[in-house]
Amino acid sequence: MCRAKARQSQRAMVGAGQMDSFDLAGLRLAYLDASPTAPAGRGTMMLVHGFASNHAVNWVNPLWVRTLNEAGWRVLAPDNRGHGASDKPHDPAAYATPLMAEDVLRLMDHQGIERADVMGYSMGARITAFLALAHPSRVRSIVLGGLGHHLVEGVGLPTGIADAMEAPSLEALTDPTERMFRRFADANGNDRAALAACIRGSRQVLTAGEMASIACPALVAVGTRDPIAGDPHRLAALLPRGAVLEIPDRDHNFAVGDKVYKSGTLDFLRSRP
Repeated sequence: MCRAKARQSQRAMVGAGQMDSFDLAGLRLAYLDASPTAPAGRGTMMLVHGFASNHAVNWVNPLWVRTLNEAGWRVLAPDNRGHGASDKPHDPAAYATPLMAEDVLRLMDHQGIERADVMGYSMGARITAFLALAHPSRVRSIVLGGLGHHLVEGVGLPTGIADAMEAPSLEALTDPTERMFRRFADANGNDRAALAACIRGSRQVLTAGEMASIACPALVAVGTRDPIAGDPHRLAALLPRGAVLEIPDRDHNFAVGDKVYKSGTLDFLRSRP
């Protein structure tokens, strides 16, 4: 078991909880720590955001943190490396998915959490799956949001998004997916060179056999109008305890805060052992 010791911690108060950071061998990782407001604690939920997002955009603003806190979960939500308040290397090798999964594990170690439920969205779902594969004893259940069989086939976000991050302007782009992510990145004030490196460095997939070895309860939640994620049913069929949650009439962006996604995830979490 990998144990990382924090060498420094910085704290600031934010509306949804306390924002902290710690040092990972020279790379600073920021995260939100939000305590449950319900009297009965249900453990810890790790929330792993998607590409070009951050903990606030993916989880605070769509009211996920409040929803989970009110249902009894403590929430830890990191800003992935290259995003938000975390450090932003420009080397693609720094963004290999196994490394980003280890970041989540080290945050758990930093907080003394032996086992947690983990939910990731899009790139965060890929990170979540890698974490569950590498450290099964630390993951109670997983929710893979915004990612279907592209976790195994097709990688997910196209490499052209990296080029879009480096384009001189939004107006220079014609591809609608590239324009969408460039606009999203600019709106969130991202370091676009770091995001380009992230796209190029995080293109690892899992095999069908590796998916079959993830034995914890797993929910695959994808919008019915999401062409980016891939088929959720094909992915769930590879998981020994996989289930599908279809989010009606939602695309990759708008599925995140949908009430069906929230209620279905809560039902899944309450029913898992």
